[in-house]
Amino acid sequence: MKIIDIINQSDKTVFSFELLPPLKGQNADKLYRTIEELLDFDPKYINITTHRDEMEYRMLPNGLLEKRTIRKRPGTVAIAASIQNRYNVPVVPHVVCGGFTKEETENMLLDLNFMGINNVLALRGDKLKSESIFKPEPGGHAYANELVKQIVDLRQGKYIDPDLKNNTPMDFCIGVAGYPEKHSEATNPDVDLINLKRKVESGADYIVTQMFFDNQKYYDFIDRCRAAGINVPIIPGIKPLSLKNQVSVLPGIFSIDIPEEFAKEVRKCKNNEDARQVGTEWAIAQAKDLVAHNVPCLHIYTYGISDNTKQIAKAAF
Repeated sequence: MKIIDIINQSDKTVFSFELLPPLKGQNADKLYRTIEELLDFDPKYINITTHRDEMEYRMLPNGLLEKRTIRKRPGTVAIAASIQNRYNVPVVPHVVCGGFTKEETENMLLDLNFMGINNVLALRGDKLKSESIFKPEPGGHAYANELVKQIVDLRQGKYIDPDLKNNTPMDFCIGVAGYPEKHSEATNPDVDLINLKRKVESGADYIVTQMFFDNQKYYDFIDRCRAAGINVPIIPGIKPLSLKNQVSVLPGIFSIDIPEEFAKEVRKCKNNEDARQVGTEWAIAQAKDLVAHNVPCLHIYTYGISDNTKQIAKAAF
């Protein structure tokens, strides 16, 4: 079932969460356990992240550095199909610009379509750690709206190769990312909103937000989107803080604010365990408020950890 249909047909807030594929060399047992611990809360869909190749340098015996290209979390398509078939829950794999050519993207979408997966989240993706700015793959997309357009073209059976005949359309439901406080690379919130509208006008069906810790930021974001003519559903994404240092690290990475009331409580914590509990309690308060405001869906970034997500879902639903 398509995510937009799930949202439009529900008369109350639904629950969803995001997972990472296993690291290369590991099996999926931990991921399956996480899902099984959350099934009691009736998740309507599960997001699976996609990760680009990374560059590493290894010191050789002769003292020279060897550049290596690795993908630490392969298998997004396979794990997405496995989850959807195993648990009969719609899965939303991330499709990213960074590290992929248009042809590789088309092939990934073909694989997903063959496996009965018709939901995707279209993202530009992160820049390489070694890069100061995002650089698209040669033959790839520079912006998420271009990626959305490619996926929309497939709805009309428009493939990259113009010589293909009798092409089968692929009708994906497309989600995109939105930033209540602005993308970390955006000049200002107004420019960020223009970029978001461009993604929606290219064919996105709904928006899921970056994490935030102040719900008013989300409500204000909704108002700004509606005033700008962005009328698709906007799903709030929240992340329970799990480490004490995240209160100072996350704002710099994601260009978000931490409410001082919350930061003060975290700073009082003696260790990560205490900070984790404070973070869970804050996320529970956020979740309850969002559900009370009848948001279309409560989406939780789990990072493969289920116990705090269980506490949030139990309190909110």
